[in-house]
Parts: sequence; structure tokens; C-alpha cells
Amino acid sequence: MSDPHVLSRTAAEWRSIVFNKRVTGYANLLLRRGRVHRREYLLAVFAAAAEQSDHVVVTGDVTNLSLEHEYEEAGALLADVARRTEVTVVPGNHDVYLPATHEGRRFPHHFGRFVETDLPEFARDLPAGPFPCVKLRGAVAFIALSSAVPRPPFVSGGYLGRQQLDALEHLLAHPAVRQRTPVVLIHHPPVDARPRLMQLRDGLADAAALRAVLAPLARGIVLFGHLHVRRRCTLSTPAGTIDVIGASGAALDHRDSAIRAGFNLYVVDDSGSLASVEAHVLDPVRGGFDKRCINQSARCA
Repeated sequence: MSDPHVLSRTAAEWRSIVFNKRVTGYANLLLRRGRVHRREYLLAVFAAAAEQSDHVVVTGDVTNLSLEHEYEEAGALLADVARRTEVTVVPGNHDVYLPATHEGRRFPHHFGRFVETDLPEFARDLPAGPFPCVKLRGAVAFIALSSAVPRPPFVSGGYLGRQQLDALEHLLAHPAVRQRTPVVLIHHPPVDARPRLMQLRDGLADAAALRAVLAPLARGIVLFGHLHVRRRCTLSTPAGTIDVIGASGAALDHRDSAIRAGFNLYVVDDSGSLASVEAHVLDPVRGGFDKRCINQSARCA
């Protein structure tokens, strides 16, 4: 799942949002986001995902304004999920909204338990936490990356940085990872056909560098969020193909089933191959979930 945007408007202190980027986010919350992100939807999605999966991954934007009470509330919700199944979380741009929260390491303080790596020698000490984080589970290797960095108002782009990309390159060559299917978790989309200026504004600035690091792979999966829409494509490499799949916002109220709240369920067989992908989309009328296909283009643009 992705982009829960846990928010708590009643507890927000005005002095925490005025005179910094949070004021634009708070205005967005009042005008739009508060109407379309529904807590009851999020609770239903968390409960269903925890019940049906062996491992829940959240690809960023866990909070809305990276306020302390939002961190606390999101941490409690994820801790409840973690009592039923394993959880891995990566940060999104909303989780490091300001330089002070980023440099103050508020994300790893609250969510560090969800990014405990099996190969600590590859983790780099970033303000967002120890990334890359690796979890070796059966036929797959979950590899969590941080593309979240504080940006100016009206800019939501991210980047990985050379340090993290170099670590990822060496990590992918490790025998314990090489014998498994890598499942890369990142907030910002790794493929983007838009003009460069738009990519810098709200995409992943070094997406091309990430794809270059992934190029030697014969197979793999990249899961991302940020766009608030479910989408799927195949990224060709010299050795094979990588499935690139985006999740929508976990609490979104929207009539389009490609956007409405839900989660994606992935089944990986014993050989590490991706056997199936289903979108479980919340039906707000009956309260259950509809299973839907995620449209796939022939190849990533």
C-alpha cells in the first residue's frame, strides 16, 4: 500500500505550520486533502492487508505534514498491523516535510523498527534512516530505499543520491540477494516520460541512475507510490524484465477504482516469480473489497 497521509487536523498547532512549507500543505488539507483522505477507509485497508498478507509494505507518505502527533498516530496504526504480519515502510516527501524534521531524524525515530536490515553493512546512515534496508524472505529480497528529501514549497520531487545508489549496486551483487528476486520499495516513480523540469519538480530526479543500477537484473519488482493511482508496466533490461507497479493512496475517497482506497496484493511463487497481482479496492457502500486487475502497458515509457 502507499500514501496513507495520516493526518490529525484538530491537534495541529498553528505555530508548527505558519511561516514554513507546512502552511501550503495545511491549506491543501483544508481545501482538498481532508475531504478525500478518510480515516475509516484507511483503517479498513490496514485491517484487510494485515489479514491477507505475509508482509505489508508501505511506500511512503505515511503522514501528511510530518507533525509529531501524525508520526505518533501513524506509528500506532502500523504497530497494530505489525502485531499480525511483518511491516516495512519507506519515507515519502510528506514524511520529511521540513529540513528540521529531516535532520532531526523524526522518521527513523518513529518508524525505525520497520526498517531493520538483514545486511547492515550496505546501509548508509541517512537522515531518513539506514538505507538501503534489506529483508531476506524466502525467494525474495525486499530492498527499501529512501527518495524522500525536504523540498521548497510546491515542490515534491525526490532523489536517492550517489551514496545510496552505489550501496544498492553492491547490494544487488551480494550472493544472498542475487539468488532471490529483488523487490525494491521506493516512494517516487522510477520511470517518468515527462519533460525534465517536471521530473525535477515532483518526480525522482535520479530515476535514470536508478534504472542503470537495476539494468543487470534478469527479473525484479519495483513498488512505488506518490502518484495516487494504480499502474503497472514492464521495464526491459539487457538480461530480462522488471515489473514496475504503483499503488494508490490507502485512504483515498474517489469514484475511479484506479485511485480509490485499497491495496495491491502480490503473490510470488517458490521460484521467486511474480505469479499474480491484484488490486483490492474498497467498496464504500458494502464495506468490502473488490478484486481488480491493474492495467499494464507493454513497457514502461
